[in-house]
Amino acid sequence: MGEGTGSDILIIGGGVIGLTLARELHKRGAGRISVVERGTCGMEASYAAAGMLAPHAETTRIDPFFRFCSESNNLYPEFATALLEETGVDIELDREGTLYLALTDTDAEELQKRFEWQRSAGLNVERLSAEETRKTEPFVSPDVRGSLFFPEDGQVENRKLIQALRLYAEMNGIEIRENTEVTGLLTEGSRVTGVETSGDRFKADQVVLATGAWTSLIKLGARSIPVKVKPIKGQMISFQTAKRLFQKVIYSPRGYIVPRADGRILAGATVEDAGFDKETTAGGIEFLRERSGEISPSLSGLSIYEQWAGLRPYASDGLPVIGRLCGIENLLVATAHFRNGILLAPLTGQIAADEITGITRSEYFDEFSPERFRAAAKGI
Repeated sequence: MGEGTGSDILIIGGGVIGLTLARELHKRGAGRISVVERGTCGMEASYAAAGMLAPHAETTRIDPFFRFCSESNNLYPEFATALLEETGVDIELDREGTLYLALTDTDAEELQKRFEWQRSAGLNVERLSAEETRKTEPFVSPDVRGSLFFPEDGQVENRKLIQALRLYAEMNGIEIRENTEVTGLLTEGSRVTGVETSGDRFKADQVVLATGAWTSLIKLGARSIPVKVKPIKGQMISFQTAKRLFQKVIYSPRGYIVPRADGRILAGATVEDAGFDKETTAGGIEFLRERSGEISPSLSGLSIYEQWAGLRPYASDGLPVIGRLCGIENLLVATAHFRNGILLAPLTGQIAADEITGITRSEYFDEFSPERFRAAAKGI
């Protein structure tokens, strides 16, 4: 792929969104597919994530975003089974559910309100007493007042998910070009004709921006992309235990822990508007220690096994940006999944692939269109 050569579809960004879309396009027989990644595929936000699938535990209202999250969550069993058959990689889908703890009287009041509205909205949620909570997860804090249990939520091992998607691409002739930073999109009239990098130009018939936190740095011809996405840093830590202490993802109003099958326990996460800084900090690590220790004092005496940070792509309204830009007929944007890139990858990949191949157009393209920002700027 280079000057004078073409790619049927060029995906800029090799994170979980870009790689999932590449797989979906290949399964639809879309033709030549190429993925261009500024670093190493999957090693940014996708690698740094905790892999939580928690549309019910994290929702505060029933709206199109909640429906989008729930629909994508429901795709995961089939998605995980297919990837195992296709690549031999088990992405460790865990459907043990999620606990949301009340650790103070104020927490308990808020959980009761949440339980009442979610039950009235028809969501699948259970209210557990303090005794029932400790019986379910014996190592949670003895201060627990009770919890909400969300049986349809769970987790996936996001690093194995990236491994499976990368392997699928390699096995099926999807070109991956890493360490290639795209600086701009080449345009001619109402079309994108290709992309420009620091060392080359590539042509393409269809272009997808799955560029996460770096989306707003890419030029559209002589202009900036009319989609403002900024990085939000999330620091995380993990502990290592000889056996699995917890069975479920466990939240409090101030943090969460995610138990892995191999005995690791992930704890997160900070939310920092710090530009493109990915360094961990002493203050951030101490914050995570305190929050995880509040959930389970058993973690307080453990040494930190790993610490890291990632950059989540955040749009101004906190919602994904998925759709086409007005006046550019062959450019699709799929970015700004913020804290839900892993959760939303299956459905984002499906609806984007359906749109590109002309199968159907999802209603979510209207809900999450990049044009909403242009309309907001004009006061529409």
